[in-house]
Amino acid sequence: MKYIRILSILSTLIFAGCASNPMQMSSSQNVEKAKPDESQVVFLRSSFVGSAINASLYDVTDEQTKYLGIISNGTKIAYRTAPGKHTFMVVSEAADFMEADLLPGKTYYSIVTPRMGAWKARFSMWPIRNDASTRYHTEMAEFNKWVSSTKLVTNSEKSKTWYENNKDSVKSKQLEYWPVWQKKSSEDLAERTLNPQDGM
Repeated sequence: MKYIRILSILSTLIFAGCASNPMQMSSSQNVEKAKPDESQVVFLRSSFVGSAINASLYDVTDEQTKYLGIISNGTKIAYRTAPGKHTFMVVSEAADFMEADLLPGKTYYSIVTPRMGAWKARFSMWPIRNDASTRYHTEMAEFNKWVSSTKLVTNSEKSKTWYENNKDSVKSKQLEYWPVWQKKSSEDLAERTLNPQDGM
């Protein structure tokens, strides 16, 4: 029975890995600066673990769900938005969240990292900070490598269609995992929040 379960998990991983990312390459690979009246968050993904599995990103501030796109390994998504407090969500097998408090005219970065779930890789978002004492502060050379080694992608008609076909499933995962997020300690939430001073 255990052997059959392992085969089933492997089959699911292989099947999920066969799905290509429906996003399209941006015509410009430069991440432009945020305009003075807006903020920008750039989500990066660069990890060998779970590299065959895609995840989707959302802005779920004030219970509104805005689809940002699908992030695959070796890609990045730049999201321009209004300054202020935001809640972001990443969805794959499960859903996870990240808070943010964004200043106008600033660009923020987050690393999307996989962790193994029951059937395939789950994902979390972590703030990239300017504070050397925190988990995802990086030396400038390492940070530049993450930025330069990932390709900037944007939504295509295919990726928009994917969301329309899957938004009910996305919403159900949001409803299931949001209470889990709300039970996190204040220390955990602080570690998973982009702070105003993290902007560049």
